[in-house]
Amino acid sequence: MRKILLVRFGEVFLKGQNRPFFMKKLTDHIQEAVRSVGGHVWLGEGRIYVSDFTDIDECIRRVTRVFGVHSVSPAVEMEKDDFNAICAEAVEMMRPLSGTFKVLARRSDKKYPLNSPEIMRQAGGCILSHLPQLKVDVNNPDHVMMIEIREKAYLSVERIPAVEGMPMGTNGKACLLLSGGIDSPVAGFMIAKRGVELCCVHYHSFPYTSERAREKVLELARQLSEYCGKMRVYVVPFTEIQMQIHQKCPDNYTTLIMRRYMMRIAEILANQDGAQALITGESVGQVASQTMEALGCTDEVVSMPIFRPMIGMDKSEIIERAKKIGTFETSSLPYEDCCTVFTPKHPTTHPKKELIRKAEEVLDSDKLIAAAIEQTEIVEVG
Repeated sequence: MRKILLVRFGEVFLKGQNRPFFMKKLTDHIQEAVRSVGGHVWLGEGRIYVSDFTDIDECIRRVTRVFGVHSVSPAVEMEKDDFNAICAEAVEMMRPLSGTFKVLARRSDKKYPLNSPEIMRQAGGCILSHLPQLKVDVNNPDHVMMIEIREKAYLSVERIPAVEGMPMGTNGKACLLLSGGIDSPVAGFMIAKRGVELCCVHYHSFPYTSERAREKVLELARQLSEYCGKMRVYVVPFTEIQMQIHQKCPDNYTTLIMRRYMMRIAEILANQDGAQALITGESVGQVASQTMEALGCTDEVVSMPIFRPMIGMDKSEIIERAKKIGTFETSSLPYEDCCTVFTPKHPTTHPKKELIRKAEEVLDSDKLIAAAIEQTEIVEVG
């Protein structure tokens, strides 16, 4: 008998003939996640198992953050040929508990002498006879004793929800425009949850933005990497581009022209990194550069698809998601980012594309972009 983690997967189960590919990815990601706590991961019949961990709480925390995992249960693995021993262990696992309970059984080994109703009835009777503080409630119990008869017998009481989604790397790669705000980390999380690998681009305007602002963004990337695995962050020097825009372009167009340069640079770096799409945290109407017309002006300078998972979300919804994934506190640190530098008093909200293009003609775009990319710093996180 030994303690293990029983890992359930969700959407992967529906993948038919492609399931082995997805299962291998998921198993590999779980193994990588628990490596530092000594966990051993293997795939059994309909379940993934983790054993030999040095810290069960930390191991659970890590596994529940792997995309593709539906839930995790601390469990006991034991031989299945002695049903009395199984019932005795069920009693011991339920002993600290009070209130109501029921027993659920799943018997994938159809040669086992007891069927599922018999397992539930006998194990439940044994628990009742030994633990008078417990009562049966089959409809809405406080606790569920799960007994699974597979290669061996697996007993569990607690089921801890995980992030779900699809295993990383099963749906391509995309480049996240990562600011220091609340929105972009959540946007990256939402797209990564669908199995999309991430790289990130951050625009740093030193000395107008500080080293603390840069470290804040890298910390957000590290927090995302707990879900997404190792990521590459491109830190792009953006001061010269912003100064040129501020000095030479109409004031009410500067924010939008800045966004167009960000998209151009991000697309170049995304292509270099093998990404097929860009991700932003934009939401319609949240700021002046996120009106329908403004988004159309930024979209026209790139040919890659642009994913905007927050597009119809309220700020309160985005904040709740940021709190749930653990990025809100870091995003709320009061360090400036490049979007607050040279902000115009009256930015245009309904721009005309032809006027924006005309305003940009005074800039040497190729030279500015090439210089920024040449000086870009690459930081590996995770």
